[in-house]
Amino acid sequence: MPRKSIVVFIFMLFALISVVPVGAEDQLGVAIYPGASLDAATTKFLEESLKVNGVAYRTNDPLAKVADFYKSQKTLEVIDILKEGALFKKDSVDVTLQSPWMDMKTGKMNNDTLISIVAN
Repeated sequence: MPRKSIVVFIFMLFALISVVPVGAEDQLGVAIYPGASLDAATTKFLEESLKVNGVAYRTNDPLAKVADFYKSQKTLEVIDILKEGALFKKDSVDVTLQSPWMDMKTGKMNNDTLISIVAN
């Protein structure tokens, strides 16, 4: 690999590492549902509008399946599981599941499952 290509590769790798947010697993000690994608807009809403330390993820899996995953986590306490939502707790961290859910910024209803992991 020519020297210029190596420099560009290293720069791109550094840029990628710099913009990838720290996940809930590292930051808040709660496992991220396998295959869930970071929802940057909802995470930003949690941090800037609600002023909480949190991160949001989305998955197309049904809420019941996602709830089963979190229910199996030994460190989480099950607070409530309903048809359209669930709440789990670990020390000062809450895991909230919602489906359907409303995007608070746009008012749009979404039918996938939203996973919010928030330190309180």
